Amino acid sequence: MKKKGHRPVTKVKNPEPNIEDPDWVIWAAWADRITFEEIEKKTGYRESDVIKIMRRSIKPSSFRLWRKRVNQKSIKHGKKFEFSRKLITSKLKKKDYF
Repeated sequence: MKKKGHRPVTKVKNPEPNIEDPDWVIWAAWADRITFEEIEKKTGYRESDVIKIMRRSIKPSSFRLWRKRVNQKSIKHGKKFEFSRKLITSKLKKKDYF
């Protein structure tokens, strides 16, 4: 007979830290679906403050990767994200996307 082991179930690979924890800003900055506007609303840190926190807190190579990722993707800024979503939905309606 095999012994049944107890294995904890993790729903998320990197669960969201508590918002009072300073690591929350770093977690939110790495998350694709959390915009800088939402971070400012919840913590009071502007985009420049988040950049300073990330520069201090993570390795230089990780910071460069994060900056490259944030600059390439338009989803970290609310207005750019909304604009890109409108473009995609309009292409889907016209069936030009597929």
